[in-house]
Amino acid sequence: MSRLSIILPAKNEAPALADLLPRLRAAHPEAEIIVVDDGSTDDTCRICADAGVVCLSSPYSMGNGAAIKRGARAAAGEVLVFMDGDGQHDPADVARLLAKLGEGYDMAVGARDWGSQAGVGRGVANTLYNWLATRMTGHEVADLTSGFRAVRADKFREFLYLLPNGFSYPTTSTMAFFRSAYPVAYVPIKAAQRVGKSHIKPIKDGVRFLLIIFKIATLYSPLKLFVPTSVVFFLLGCVNYTWTFMHEGRLTNGSTLLWSAAVIVFLIGLVSEQITALTYRRDV
Repeated sequence: MSRLSIILPAKNEAPALADLLPRLRAAHPEAEIIVVDDGSTDDTCRICADAGVVCLSSPYSMGNGAAIKRGARAAAGEVLVFMDGDGQHDPADVARLLAKLGEGYDMAVGARDWGSQAGVGRGVANTLYNWLATRMTGHEVADLTSGFRAVRADKFREFLYLLPNGFSYPTTSTMAFFRSAYPVAYVPIKAAQRVGKSHIKPIKDGVRFLLIIFKIATLYSPLKLFVPTSVVFFLLGCVNYTWTFMHEGRLTNGSTLLWSAAVIVFLIGLVSEQITALTYRRDV
């Protein structure tokens, strides 16, 4: 098999890494293991040194996505495996992801079941994301936000400039692969309870997760989101006009505004579609 690089973004995950890294090394002794220390203030670097793995340290926290990008640039492997450093992912599942790549896929994602979701709210949100992404792409998306995935390095690096520095790199990379017609597979996994405290902030990250909905559309096909929205505004304008004409015998400003909104939203969709096409354009 092509040389394997396993990349773990970590921020103050020393207790989890102390248990995870020896198990990971035992399961894949030939692999290059890189821990990207995202401004940790604990013993992450020492634990990495004790385990004999590479540790790339940042002087301050830049975000999960930034750590992923730094690790991907530094990795020497032709195949990259990304997994969380908090102990949720089982090293034994890495082989199952690699087996999918061996079947001809360019990305294999560990898909969590409902019992592996971090709470009901996160589970409901992820179910909504999966449904929307499936509708947008026309392919089944079993876990859009999973951070446990194996990819071909050359394909993944094509989209590094698209990846955000925050937590939504899985969404961006998945939609980018679908948009570029790189085959994606999903492998069912069970994620364990994380070790330590989550770095996700409910209010701040709740807003961020809502923005993922719009990112899903703009990364794949904006018109699939903007056209239905435009149709809704147009139909609301027609309903409002029918009501006011029957009761007042005239056209009101409300109907005009709704129809204008329908046209504006549709035009924004057209412009977004062109921008998306240019985003993925590569000179051959």
